[in-house]
Amino acid sequence: MLVASFCLGLLGLTFLFDGWLETQSNPNRDPFSIETSSGTRQVVLQQNRQGHYVAGGEINGLPVTFLLDTGATDVAIPASIANKAGLSRGSASQASTANGIITVYDTQINELTFGNITLKNISASITPSMGGETILLGMSALRKIDFSQQGSTLTLRQLPES
Repeated sequence: MLVASFCLGLLGLTFLFDGWLETQSNPNRDPFSIETSSGTRQVVLQQNRQGHYVAGGEINGLPVTFLLDTGATDVAIPASIANKAGLSRGSASQASTANGIITVYDTQINELTFGNITLKNISASITPSMGGETILLGMSALRKIDFSQQGSTLTLRQLPES
C-alpha cells in the first residue's frame, strides 16, 4: 500500500511539474487577444524564461508553436510540419543561417493565425534540416503587422484593412 501511494504521488508530481515546465517554455499557448473599437486587433505576448517570444497559433488550420524571429527573412517551417499542413515544396534555394548555408524550399501559407490576428498568403520556407516542432515566425509575416516591446511584453497589432 505504501509503495502504491508513493507511485501515485510521484505520478501526480510528474504531471504537475510537466505542465509548469511547459508554461515556462511557452507562456503564450493561447495568447491574450483584444480588438479595439477602431477594429485594430492586438495580441499581447509575454517572454518565456529564455527571453524569447513563443506563442501558439495555426498554419492552414494546423495547431503549431511559433517562435518570433525578427532576424529570419521568411517564416521557416520544419519539413514534418509542412507535410502535416499540406504545404507544397516550390523551388529550392540556399539560405544563410547561424548554422551555415542550407537548402530551403519556397512555399506559400494560405492562412497563418495567432491569437485574433490572421495573415493570408504568407511567403515561407520549408527547411528540411530544421528539427523540432517550432516554426520561426520571420519577417515575411511580421512585416504585415505593427509590434512594440515594453519590458517583457510584446504587443502585436493588425490594423483594419482600408
